[in-house]
This record gives sequence, structure tokens and C-alpha cells, in this order.
Amino acid sequence: MIESWGIAVAVQQREFEHIVIGLGALGSAACYWLSRRAGADVLGLEQFALGHERGASEDHSRILRLSYHTKAYVELAREAYDAWRVVEQESGEALMLRTGGLDLGPRESAIPMDDYTGSLDAAGVPYEHLDADEIMRRWPQFTLTDDIHGIFQEDSGLLPASRCNETHRSLARERGATLLGEARVSAITPVGDGIEVVAGGTTYRGRTLAIAADAWTNELLALLGQRTLPLQTTQEQVTYFGSSRVGDFAPERFPVWIWLDDPCFYGLPAYGLAATKVAQDVGGREVTTDSRTFDPDEATLGRVTRFIQRYLPTAAGPLVATKTCLYTLTPDRAFVIDTLPGQANISVALGAGHAFKFASLFGRILSELAATGTSRSDIKAFRFDRPILGLADPPRNYMV
Repeated sequence: MIESWGIAVAVQQREFEHIVIGLGALGSAACYWLSRRAGADVLGLEQFALGHERGASEDHSRILRLSYHTKAYVELAREAYDAWRVVEQESGEALMLRTGGLDLGPRESAIPMDDYTGSLDAAGVPYEHLDADEIMRRWPQFTLTDDIHGIFQEDSGLLPASRCNETHRSLARERGATLLGEARVSAITPVGDGIEVVAGGTTYRGRTLAIAADAWTNELLALLGQRTLPLQTTQEQVTYFGSSRVGDFAPERFPVWIWLDDPCFYGLPAYGLAATKVAQDVGGREVTTDSRTFDPDEATLGRVTRFIQRYLPTAAGPLVATKTCLYTLTPDRAFVIDTLPGQANISVALGAGHAFKFASLFGRILSELAATGTSRSDIKAFRFDRPILGLADPPRNYMV
């Protein structure tokens, strides 16, 4: 017996057109977009309970933005907005909450602002360049020095993460897809022109397979006899701070923001909890899926707390909650979304710790790869066989 909709059920169907492994953000989106093509001929498999918090996909909110360090990412983000609009229209759910987005930091920074302004200019995306005084005039919650500057892009905002995932899954089910929790994959075998997958002790067969398993990606590649990738998994955390002035941080009064320097910090308005959400990007220790814990790291919490005490002092109230998650990082911090070499009916999607905003788009791309082997999106930079992923000990740069 396995879980579907949180209920133990016996599944009669064993053969499907498409199988997806991993039902976090990317896998849930893939099931939705595949169900638009194949209806009930879609099977989604998740090793834990649906909606679990052991991976990278569940929380109240994630940042949605167009500002990125290359033109290609900006253009891809535009497509992501389009994909989310499709989901909003079909579900009747308002999933994209626009707050505006502020990228700020020192004028001399480890993450150059010019990368962002240059890519936005190249893509024709409007933004405003603000000095410290103007930032504080608009958002007096900040306390900044004259060496700080920023850019404001009005289309940025947030996505209600857990609700987005469940919306993708619900829409897929409505089209007939079978989504199973507590169905750990133990074997994957190419058979003829298809794939056999053993999950939860049951063998399923499909024509195509999409792997969206994040920190468990290499385990599944090993089952296929494929080379594994030089990934690093870190345990990250976000902290919700209470404030006596929490209303000042409501979405209609305060933007999503990213501090472009090393360390890099980011934050979101009070949403889901009466508290502001703040975190350090790639601030956690390296772990495995077995060694990770759910305990907050005090050193990371200390860095985040000192940051907001300095720059967002009225947000530095009592701790409401700290939540952990996993980042599964490629050496260049770029995504992987591609079919496997020599196995064109198997695709892999990996988000490198910054893909939630692209989740629905990645689902659409995975559905295109399953149907035709190609995508109308430009994903050449995210190839499985790009040179850096073939190195045993590649150089790593996560500050993008």
C-alpha cells in the first residue's frame, strides 16, 4: 500500500506514458504539465509523504524576480512568469504576489551590481537605480550608509511555495495523473523503448522518465549506471523574526530584497506568519541526505541576526521560527535540465538552490523534453554534459 492524497491506497495501473520521480516543486510541476499532454498516463513518485519538508520546496514563500546576473536568466525568468500565469488561470488561484524587488549592497561588492543592471538592460527590463537616501526614503525600515546602493524592479514579488506545489499536484490529479507518496524508488531499468521503475515494491513501466529528486539525484543516476554529478548538498535555513512593527513589513509596504555581497542575505515581507523572513544564501554546512538535521545552526543564525540588527533594526524582534532545507549545488550554481547522454527518454532537472521561481516553467520544459526531446526554451547552458560537470574536483562559485 502507498500514499495518495494522504490515504493508503492500492494502485491498479502499472503502465504509464510518463513517470516522474520526486514530487517537490519541480516534479509536481512536471506532473501538471505532462498531464496537460497525457492526462491519466502520468505517474508521479515521491519517497516521502507528499508535501514533506525534508527537501528544498516547502515553506510559506519564495522570491519571484526578473533581476538576474545574466540576460539568459532574465529571459528565462520572463518565461517563468508566463508559466505561472497559465497555472493561475487554470486553478483560479492568485499565486504571484507582486511586492517589487530591491537588490542592494555595497558599491564595491563580491556580487557586482553591474551584472544585474547589464542583464536587465540587455533584456529590456525596466528598473530604477537608487542611492541609500532614496532607499531609506521609500522604505524607512532600512538603515543604510552612503556606500550602499540598489536597484528596484517593480515586477518582483513572492510565490506561496507550499500552495504552489499543491496547486500543481491538484491540477495534475484533476487531469487523471496518479501521484504517490511513500514510494521510494529502488530500481530503474531501461527495457526496450521504455523504462521500468520499482517503487514501494511495485514495478511500473513508462515510455519516458523525468528525475526531479534534488539532493537524491545522484542516487537515482547510480541506479541507471550513469555517471554522478559533482554536487554539494548544504543544510540551509530561513528564520522568521517577530517585530513590534510587523505591519511595516506587510507585502504592500515592503519589497522582497537581496543583499548582493559575500555573505549574501535575502528577505521577504511578512507572509504566512506575522514575522519577516530572512536568510543567508549558501550559509550552511555540507551534509548528506542522511546526516542532515532539522536543528538550526547557531553560527548562521548569528550572522543573520547581526545583519538585520544593523540594516533592518525594527525587524530584529523575537525569533518566531527557523526552518531548515537542503540546497543541492552545481559547481557553477547553474541549473541542470536536460536529457541524459545516450538515454533520450530520461531527463533530469536540478535547481541548484534557486529554482523555485522557475518551477512551473521547468515542469513545462520537462514535458516538452518527454514529448519531443527538445524545448522551445533556451536551456543550452544547463546541459548535463557541460564541461564543469565532468570534473572530479571542479572550481566552485556560488555567489551569483
